[in-house]
Amino acid sequence: MNLDIATLSFLALGYALGSVPFAIIVSRAFGLADPRTVGSGNPGATNVLRSGNKQAAILTLLGDALKGFVAMLIAEKLGADMLGITLAGFGAFFGHVFSIFLKFKGGKGVATAAGVFFGFSWQLGLVVLAVWLATALISRYSSLGAIAASMAAPFAAWWLLPHPEQAIAVTLIAVIVIRRHRENIQRLIAGTEGKMGKKKV
Repeated sequence: MNLDIATLSFLALGYALGSVPFAIIVSRAFGLADPRTVGSGNPGATNVLRSGNKQAAILTLLGDALKGFVAMLIAEKLGADMLGITLAGFGAFFGHVFSIFLKFKGGKGVATAAGVFFGFSWQLGLVVLAVWLATALISRYSSLGAIAASMAAPFAAWWLLPHPEQAIAVTLIAVIVIRRHRENIQRLIAGTEGKMGKKKV
């Protein structure tokens, strides 16, 4: 691994792109409430969906997912090696979770993580997406789907990805996503977590 200034610059590039708060930008464009004042208070697609505007939620989801994917694509086009591309993706995820534009606060990182995973490998992305969809549709808990997908991601990464730095990044991302869902885990255990399709009162 060659951690020189040029390689670390891709981490900074990813972080800057990942910090862009699409949930807030889209909500303002649609005249919706700040997503930080709704539901869990996180600036993400789930809270935008709670506004009742599915279009805005879809745009937020796509924007957050593309942050990770585009950061890696830019790094690749700029001639980064695999470590640089990996750092760009991880930086985008980290920027979403700890946005410089939101005083180092941010979302839970699920969509951005998905974008990074698809950037690494479409097979990895599909495996993780399948776990999320199956769990969420069966349980009706979006948070449980994200937790299950995050638990599956490292195993799939070490199996599918050819470079160890990719699998390490996926593992770190998965740990952070699960950590960001600690309040959801507490509510799931208590039976008070909101189900998909129901507005949080």
